[in-house]
Amino acid sequence: MQDLAWFLPAWPPAFGDLVVFGALLIAGLLGGELMHRLAALPRVTGYVLVGVACGPYALGLVQAPLFAGARVFVDLALGLIVFELGHRFDLDWLSRNRWLAFAAIGESIGAFFAIYAGLLYFDYPPLLAACAAAVGTATSPAVVSLIAHELRASGQITERMFLFTAVNCVFAYVALMLFMPLVHLQHETSWRSAILHPLYLLGGAVLLGFAGSQLLLLIARWIGKREDRQFILLVALVVLVVGGARSLNLPVVVALLTLGMLARNLDYDHVLLPLRFGYAGQLLFVVLFVLTGASLEFGGLEVMAVAAAVALFVVTRFLGKAVAILALGRLSGLRAGGAGLLSLSLMPMSGLAVVMVYDTAALYPSFGAELATVVLSAVAVLELLGPLATQFALKQAGETHPET
Repeated sequence: MQDLAWFLPAWPPAFGDLVVFGALLIAGLLGGELMHRLAALPRVTGYVLVGVACGPYALGLVQAPLFAGARVFVDLALGLIVFELGHRFDLDWLSRNRWLAFAAIGESIGAFFAIYAGLLYFDYPPLLAACAAAVGTATSPAVVSLIAHELRASGQITERMFLFTAVNCVFAYVALMLFMPLVHLQHETSWRSAILHPLYLLGGAVLLGFAGSQLLLLIARWIGKREDRQFILLVALVVLVVGGARSLNLPVVVALLTLGMLARNLDYDHVLLPLRFGYAGQLLFVVLFVLTGASLEFGGLEVMAVAAAVALFVVTRFLGKAVAILALGRLSGLRAGGAGLLSLSLMPMSGLAVVMVYDTAALYPSFGAELATVVLSAVAVLELLGPLATQFALKQAGETHPET
């Protein structure tokens, strides 16, 4: 006789990645709202904490297959954020205010040498310390963008925060590429490959971003200033550039920054509308930060020597940025008291640093593992502290216009 319950699933049921993914979204949304309503903390902090709770250091619900399946959402979220960051890179502003350009570059240089000196103090090899310092100069565009959107921030500190983030992200990638020939030669690669590989990465990414910007402006001019159509066009271009960069083994972030910068500064006819993320963007933010929290590395903090180096990394990184901004801020027109707040707003560090470390580890696993030990542990700390610092800075600057 046929079993009457043949159509029922096995018990306990085996839930697939889609169920876990949906549950993570709900948990992230609730966690962000709870943090915001009960403790007045940034929603991104709740998203990250939910990710940490579901990650390998707690419940272990997020596994590698889920990361792989959600990669397209993460790439799209980062793509839109990095494009917006590049789109805020106003060359006219920098040309009119040369001291502003010096301050932005000085902030990156100050952070680099401060981190480098701190790691040398802990006897890290000079090349490893230099690569870690290069990665450490970058501020997280995803965090500062989400905090600014959530608080509806606008003003001098907010605009400089975005501009300095764009500059230090470019600086981080260029600096890391300058050290890559030495990394290649340390691993006995030929000098031709050591020179040509970084040139291919930077030159190819810039050319890809330039081609994307020309296509974006051409189509935007033809379809007109319709917000819905331009949003679809922008998403399509971001996906196209991300896919092209991955297919050509080029740095995605450099290509997207170039796309945004050139789309802003070559748009002489003003055919592009201001970017608005909308509901789709909020969904991508939740996905991005929940998965970021689940992927944070806390293992290095269990070793006392590494924990001390990470603490020094975090402190020297902030001091390097702050000293440069304090020295050059007033010359660039920054109002009194704004230098400290701007320095605090630039504390977040996350996605870009992780991408740069993993790209380096893909070439040389042993060197990448050493680099990851200190950098990813610092990312774990600043992913939690950075959003709080940015929110505090923007509120103290009086530039926030939160929801009523």
